[in-house]
Amino acid sequence: MTDSNAEEVPLDPSVEYEIGQDNIQTSLGPFGLDIHNPVFFVSGLGTVAFVLITLMFPEAATTVFGSIRSWLTTNFDWFFLIAGNIFVIFCLLLIVTPLGSVRLGGKDATPDYSYIGWFAMLFAAGMGIGLMFFGVAEPLSHYGSSVAEGAGGPDSWAPLAGAAGDPEAAARLGMAATIFHWGLHPWAMYAVVALALAFFSYNRGLPLSIRSAFYPIFGNAVWGPVGHTIDIVAVFATLFGLATSLGFGAEQAIAGLNFLFGTPQTDAAKVILIAGITAVALFSVLRGLDGGVKIASEMNMVLAFILFMFVLFVGPTALLLSGFGASIAAYLTELPALSNPIGRTDDNFRQGWTAFYWAWWISWSPFVGMFIARVSRGRSVREFLVCVLLIPSLVCTLWMAVFGGTAIYEAQLGVETLLEAPTELKLFTMLAELPLAGITSFIGIILVIVFFITSSDSGSLVIDTITAGGKTDGPLPQRVFWCIFEGLVAIALLLGGGLAALQAMSVATGFPFAILLVLMCVAIWIGLSAERRGTNL
Repeated sequence: MTDSNAEEVPLDPSVEYEIGQDNIQTSLGPFGLDIHNPVFFVSGLGTVAFVLITLMFPEAATTVFGSIRSWLTTNFDWFFLIAGNIFVIFCLLLIVTPLGSVRLGGKDATPDYSYIGWFAMLFAAGMGIGLMFFGVAEPLSHYGSSVAEGAGGPDSWAPLAGAAGDPEAAARLGMAATIFHWGLHPWAMYAVVALALAFFSYNRGLPLSIRSAFYPIFGNAVWGPVGHTIDIVAVFATLFGLATSLGFGAEQAIAGLNFLFGTPQTDAAKVILIAGITAVALFSVLRGLDGGVKIASEMNMVLAFILFMFVLFVGPTALLLSGFGASIAAYLTELPALSNPIGRTDDNFRQGWTAFYWAWWISWSPFVGMFIARVSRGRSVREFLVCVLLIPSLVCTLWMAVFGGTAIYEAQLGVETLLEAPTELKLFTMLAELPLAGITSFIGIILVIVFFITSSDSGSLVIDTITAGGKTDGPLPQRVFWCIFEGLVAIALLLGGGLAALQAMSVATGFPFAILLVLMCVAIWIGLSAERRGTNL
């Protein structure tokens, strides 16, 4: 993969690039699949085996999934918190050092997109099923754990427990905790992967694959078993991170359908819903990137904007706008306490919320990172990091401030059903207190479903790219395979333990990839330093 605008860096192609190509070469196999040595076979067969075993032994799977999550978050919550801090500090360090002046694609490279177009795509990357599922649920849960009877319960962040009896303090601290989980830390994780993929592909001519980022550390070993292992871990992390999001989406969509139309919330209904949505996603895959996912994404952005503006202007507008600034101030004030891994007593909050979130974001990072990398050529590292950290973080904060702020305002007015509603139903319960509830709730369901479709389609492309050795034009049957099995994994996890199983597999795959992300920071530093000197890696 080369760039006509890229600066010629004095590499040794016969040692670096050609060896890479020889060892990650692809071959057309059965059913038209573009087989990338062991990566496709291991990850593909592993996925098939996981689905079959989970569906055959759902009760045993439930026990195993629960044990996995509990063991990892209990014993390694400190690692997730420290790793998250490392990613934020690393990105900030690159911004202020001379390495930030390195341009992705070479010093003469020009951006492929205008600022407006680029910001729009970063905005799109920041939107997803997670914001629909947690946009109301998380701020309200933190608020409720403080003001409800039994304040300071097992899920409470310690300062929230101390805010019992003070609704304003509870709202402020609840928003701070929410933004912490959706602000700088997750976007630093995405930025690390995106920067590594963009730099080593555009500046060093390596394939657009996760293994390429580790060339400065492992050298030519990345084209052998070491690299295969890295890519396989990335595939499983992406697959289960996506399955978690798809599972959340299915739970919320079926809850919304039950809320509006009385659709039964049974396992069979969830399976039918996921199968139907996966079929639509498959149609999107067959239509291609421009004819499928692009149209769906544009429709989703319009619907999300309409719903956002409706809640903003029909809800307590002045309170929400002032709350946006107050929420950012609260987040920055409480950031040191929230990110501190030492001497904490709020174990369930730290493990059940933060450690899970960090694992989920890390498992999503190959997916979001590759998308960001593909639209960011021509930006300087400094420009890239400032925008990737700030733009999506502000979008997520604004969304949470409006939807979560409206829900908290309604709860303060005495709408007890909001605090009592299941997590997947809180969005619809909040909308029910506003005008045109039937219409807005239906739009919310459509948003969740279309986010499901675009995530499945885009995820198929990313996993296909990794398993095909960095090729972005792999054969259609391979993307079809991954699209189908993303849906099957989500079904298997829902039947094998529900949301707890989804969260368990995100943590299980996010943990090893977190280790790789820490090493990736080292590789990026080495690569950027070599670029500044104009030398080989």
